[in-house]
This record gives sequence, structure tokens and C-alpha cells, in this order.
Amino acid sequence: MGVSGSGKSTIAAALAERLEWTFEDGDRFHPPSNVAKMSAGHPLTDEDRWPWLQAIADEIDRVCDAGGHVVMACSALKRAYREILVHGRSDIRIVFLDGSQALIADRLVRRKGHFMPPGLLDSQFKTLEPPQADERPFIVSIDAPVEAIVDNIAAQVTTEVRTTRP
Repeated sequence: MGVSGSGKSTIAAALAERLEWTFEDGDRFHPPSNVAKMSAGHPLTDEDRWPWLQAIADEIDRVCDAGGHVVMACSALKRAYREILVHGRSDIRIVFLDGSQALIADRLVRRKGHFMPPGLLDSQFKTLEPPQADERPFIVSIDAPVEAIVDNIAAQVTTEVRTTRP
């Protein structure tokens, strides 16, 4: 999770490949109306987000209930959003890709072919509620190469899996 431009899709895809898990980009669960709204430079409202978040939660449940694993890239900027995704499951972990607004703004300016315009970054940071300790997040700085970030997250996931299995 993290604001647009924090590297969610890139990091999640690389992590999923490393762990040999399924990768899903939460953006693909947006209804066309959300994509159109963001493409026009308008931030989404909570009402816009609820069905999108529920669709992602349903996909997480589907994969996990079938015995699989999924790395889902999703902004999940507010605690209430993360609560929809996790909904009490102990087998879901949040990874917060943490970076400065200046670093992320620079990345957004250079990014091509994405529906999220750089002008919405301010609204993303205003909306952002960093995860708290009781959410059991992995907090990872994005001020490193992709491989180092993935190494960091994979080590935390692997350690947790080893310590929670009987």
C-alpha cells in the first residue's frame, strides 16, 4: 500500500515473483467510472472507493480460501480501507511503501501511460493514514533500488511464515 507513484505495482509484482505467489494490481478492480474520474484529475470519494475495495477483498478471500497466496497492489490509504481488505483475517499483512512527497512527485512526473495524473499526489498525501502498530504492517522505505526493497519485504514475510507455522 501507498500513494500513487510509491512503486506498489512494481514492488508487488517483483515480490510475487520472488515468493512464487500470484500478483494482482488493485487498479484492475476499479470500475470504469473511477478510472474516468481520476483520469480527469478528480480524486475519488470514499463512496467511489467502497465497491472497489470490496472487489479487492473478495479476490483476496477467493485466493486465500483456495489455499493460494496473493500479493495485491492497492493504495489502501486510510485505515478504514485497510479494514475492508483485511476484515479480521490474520493471514493478511499490509506492506506500507513509505517515501517522501518530493521523491514520489519526481517519479510521477517521469511515469508514462498511467491514468493517475501527478496533480492528484497532494490529495493522496492528505488522505494518507499511515498504518499503525496494531495493524501489524511491514513499513518499507522506497528510497532504495527495487531489488533491495523486495529483499527487505521477502525477508520479513519469510521470517513471519517460519515463526507462525507449527
